[in-house]
Amino acid sequence: MKEKIVFATNNSHKLSELRQIVGERYEILSLADIDCHDDIPETADTLEGNALLKAQWVKEHYGYDCFADDTGLEVDALGGAPGVHSARYAPGEGHDAAANTALLLKNLQGVANRKARFRTVIALLQGDRTMMFEGEVKGCILTAPRGEGGFGYDPVFMPEGWDKSFAEASAEEKNAVSHRGRATRALLEYLNH
Repeated sequence: MKEKIVFATNNSHKLSELRQIVGERYEILSLADIDCHDDIPETADTLEGNALLKAQWVKEHYGYDCFADDTGLEVDALGGAPGVHSARYAPGEGHDAAANTALLLKNLQGVANRKARFRTVIALLQGDRTMMFEGEVKGCILTAPRGEGGFGYDPVFMPEGWDKSFAEASAEEKNAVSHRGRATRALLEYLNH
């Protein structure tokens, strides 16, 4: 029987991406699967802090061992922005990926240095242990969106050594090098020992 572990997310894109990376060993449950419909606060000013807040919320309110992630796109020319605010970069309600991407491109208009990195931090609460795992991928921001796949900033992010954006890559190609893929493999390595 598969071991069950909760991934503290309501983001269906993240959930399906993570389930692909994890494979058959674990059954990854979402917040909806444990009937958690809370708006979990993400008030920390670091990716590590937000990942930990989400995992602690699930552990304290629902009693499950779980892990949570927070991901940020950090752009050199913008002093590391949008960073921890990546999902809520553009003003307005909700998580509007198109508005976030448009604002990013506007802020980088005419800027030569387009170096950036995606960083994912995963906080795992298992029993009385707290562990952190990190993955990052370096690349650059394109001048216009390319591709139909992926989500978030994927259409404007091109990893180092690639000639296409994350949104132009297959799920397998992206997961092999992505920030979330790297952080998840570190998590699995720990869980599998």
